[in-house]
Parts: sequence; structure tokens; C-alpha cells
Amino acid sequence: MGDKMSRRQFVASAAILGSTPLGAAGAFHPMPAKGNIKKPNILFILADDLGYADLSCYGRRDYKTPHIDRLADQGMRFTQAYANSAVCSATRVGLITGRYQYRLPVGLEEPLGFRDVGLPASHPTMPSLLKSLGYETYLIGKWHLGALPDYGPLKSGYDHFWGIRYGGVDYFTHALLGKHDLWDNDTEVYQKGYLTDLLADRTIEELRNRNDSEAPFFISLHFTAPHFPWEGPEDQAESRRLTESRGFFHPDGGSLATYAKMMTRLDMQVGRIMAELKRSGQADNTIVIFTSDNGGERYSDTWSFTGKKTELLEGGLRVPAIVRWPNVIPAGISSDQVMISMDWLPTLLGAAGGNPDPSYPSDGLDISRQLTGVETSVPRTLYWRYYNMNQQACRSGDWKYLKIRENSFLFNVLEDPLERANMKDRMPERFRTLKQMYDEWNAQMLPFDPDVTTGGFTGHEVADHFGITFPKRVLTEN
Repeated sequence: MGDKMSRRQFVASAAILGSTPLGAAGAFHPMPAKGNIKKPNILFILADDLGYADLSCYGRRDYKTPHIDRLADQGMRFTQAYANSAVCSATRVGLITGRYQYRLPVGLEEPLGFRDVGLPASHPTMPSLLKSLGYETYLIGKWHLGALPDYGPLKSGYDHFWGIRYGGVDYFTHALLGKHDLWDNDTEVYQKGYLTDLLADRTIEELRNRNDSEAPFFISLHFTAPHFPWEGPEDQAESRRLTESRGFFHPDGGSLATYAKMMTRLDMQVGRIMAELKRSGQADNTIVIFTSDNGGERYSDTWSFTGKKTELLEGGLRVPAIVRWPNVIPAGISSDQVMISMDWLPTLLGAAGGNPDPSYPSDGLDISRQLTGVETSVPRTLYWRYYNMNQQACRSGDWKYLKIRENSFLFNVLEDPLERANMKDRMPERFRTLKQMYDEWNAQMLPFDPDVTTGGFTGHEVADHFGITFPKRVLTEN
């Protein structure tokens, strides 16, 4: 894949935009979603705990992901994409609302489920806003934004839901610590099979059922792979071991070989879904996005960054992000635009002919002009915080302020992606500026909740919460 957009590609993209002024701000309408022109379908594929370099098109060496790589060959691959958080639920709040998750109590929680907190049904979301534009909306896979009866996908803009409500389940039993968790809308269902396969099967089924529908679709396909427990499609024995021990987190589990099996199965299922899109004639008018909810976990490759999930080092925040939209986004290019999960809401709404709710303005950026090449990369300032180890971070331009416990740093993440050269003392004025920017931003967010800032939960606390018994050992829902 080429690293830069050619002049011919740039001109072609500008032509697609038609009469849109190059300097204009606001909504994005490269294929005007009005009149007799059909709005684009949207397939948003979200992996769980996928590290920056876990795809072969991002550098993974011990296995290949040819089907996901093909999406990059046919579209755009971001090299500086960030998750809204280094953990799951918080990023999903940012993604679905288009706003910093710290504006809502649910965005302060991880792990979610120990208290009755969730995404308010009254809050505008990506699916609810697209639904108002005539889209049929689906969530297939992981929700993890609050439990029934007060919270759920059907209360937050999705017409259809098939998947899990909590943070993760065993891939074969579909249970979390002995509690079964697989749902068709609000009805619990029991279906045999490897969860990655079942989610792909359901997506293909929904695509086939839509052959006579005139409404555009928005499918949020939120896989649980490669989130633990680390089980490949033939690892029923490992599933039985975990079930018998009443476990789930299996701190001794997994291997690089198992991880490779999980990832290649995920890749295969993406290929099946793309084949169905092509067979049904919907591929050319469907925006396909593939990304992750946070940085990688135990067996992930986060090179060339330091850090993993739960850490505000680059490895905990950087994620792969690929966008394919034939005839709109030039094929086989990469972008160094700094972007973040909450950018998808204003960008996709613009592509559909809409805008965010003015009462809940997005903290994200509409990156459509970068997608089509009309504008080159623009500088960004982004913020993160995480209660565990009192972590704080602010990236502005290529510079990043970082605090972990009582230690503070200043890094140039472009020149020093491993975050090794602390420039705090050499550039004190820049450090103070970024620290002040962080403090001013943080003052606008909800404060940390003292009931959340416990630094982790023991296995005994988890067992008490779910009403089960298993060996006493310290476990952390990372």
C-alpha cells in the first residue's frame, strides 16, 4: 500500500465532492444523502482488546490477516488512531455519544456492573441519530454500557440486538463467571457455537434478510475477540477447564499460538461478511470501518509503542483504524491524521446527511475531509485519564504530557514512540503548558468517583457480586 495520496487520487476525491467549497466547514456530503440518491450503508466492526500491530497490515509477523488487510488495500489505514480510553466501557461511551466519556457517570466505571450505572436512554447516540435519518440500526455483539431494566441497546437507538450485555464471556458457554449472557433483543437465548462464528453468522443473516429493504442500514458489529478468555475455535477443553473451576479470567491461560487462532478466525469471519456484502450488491454503497476499543492485552503486539490495555502509554491507546468506501475514499492509502473513537459519530452522521444533536455537541472531529483528501492532516489536542495509578495524559501536536502516579513526563511521540526520552526538564515551558491545558480540560469533566477509584477488585468481590464461589485469588477485570 502506498503511504501517500497521489495527485491523481486527490483530484478524483475533490471531483467526488462536486460543488462543496474546499474551505467550508460542517457536514460532509460527498455522496449527497437526499433526493433520489441512496444514503450509504454503514458497517462498523469493532474488535475487543486488539493491539495496534495485531493485523498483518500494521506489522504482525507470526500470522496473517488477509481479509482485514484487503479492507486497507481498498481504503484508508490510519497510523495515528486513538481509542477514547485504555479500557472497554469508557471507549464505548465515547464512541456511541461522540463525546468525552467523562461527561457521564457510566464513563467513569471500569469494570462496569458493580453498581447500577449505564448509558441514559435519553442521551442521543450514534444509532439513535442515524435512526432519525431513516437508518435501520443493529447491534450484533458486545454492549457493556449498562444492564436491564434501565439500560440496553434497544433503549439507546438500536432497532435490533443480538449479543452479550456484559464485558466478555466464554467463547463456548457464553457465560461470565457462571452467568449466561447471550440475548436476542431482550430475550435470553441459548445457541451452541464459537462466539466469533455466531456473531458473523448473525450479521450475514441480517444482511440476507434485508434484500427487499429500502432503508439504509447501520450495523455495529462488536466482536469480543480477541478479549480473554483466550480460546481458539477448537479449544473446548480450555472452556471446560474454566467452567469447572468457576473461573473466567484464567491468569495462566492462553498462548501466542492460541491468540493467532483467535485472530485468524476473526479475520476469516470478516472475509465471509465482506463476501456477503458483495454477493448482495451492497458493497459499493457501504462504508466499512474496522477498529478496536483500546490497546492490546497479554498476547497483543503494540510495537512500536510501550504499554498495554489500562495504561495511558501509547500502547494502551493506539489502535488500528481502517475505512473502506468505494468511489469516495481512494484505495490503498494511509493517513497520519490524529483521530479518536469519538470522531466517528460526527463523521458518519455527516456522510448520512445529518449532524450531532446541538444540545450534545460532539467533542470529536468530522474527519471526512481527511478521508477524501480534500484537506491534509490537521493538528489535534486530545485528553485521557484513568483512575488506576492516577493516570493523566494530553497529546497536543506531537507532544504528550503524561502522569502515572506521582511521576510526570513530556514526550515527543512522533520522534520517540516508545516514550523513553522524558523532555520535561529540557522543555519546562512546554511541559507546563500541556499540564495546564490538561487541568483546564479536566475541570470541565465529571470528577473522579471515590467509589470507583479502588484500583481493582479481588476475585472474592467478583464472586460476591455474581453470587458464586471459586478459588480465592486476586483477579482484575482489565
